[in-house]
Amino acid sequence: MTDTPGSDPSRSQAPQPAGASAAGSGLPENVAGALSYLLGPITGVVFFIIDRQRPFVRFHAVQCIGVTIAWVVVAVALMIVSTVLGFIPILGWLVSALLSVGLAVVGFGLWLWLMYQAYQGRTWEIPGLGPHVRRLAAETGGPPSATA
Repeated sequence: MTDTPGSDPSRSQAPQPAGASAAGSGLPENVAGALSYLLGPITGVVFFIIDRQRPFVRFHAVQCIGVTIAWVVVAVALMIVSTVLGFIPILGWLVSALLSVGLAVVGFGLWLWLMYQAYQGRTWEIPGLGPHVRRLAAETGGPPSATA
């Protein structure tokens, strides 16, 4: 009698948390949702493509992509404001630097918060962006039906 790995019925596997199916990426939903934020739009697009069947993961992937687009718009606006402020000696430079650091701190905090919320199994919506994200995630869900 040969012993193949995983064939011993006396070994028990750790149970998965409730609602944490492992389809698509093979990861529990909360982990996949949190990881969709890890590398910004890169992991957002990856999880959006490979986890199309799971609404929770799809929501966080779409939110990650939306947040990145909004963040780029805010960063470009800040660059324009900083350029204008750059013409004001010392005070303009100081305000520009404080705005840049403030934006970076807020961005890092938002990134951590979104990953934490996804890991906790919550679909926290960013005010103003949330309804659009939810609509896009619902519209793009799953492969087309096979009915003709």
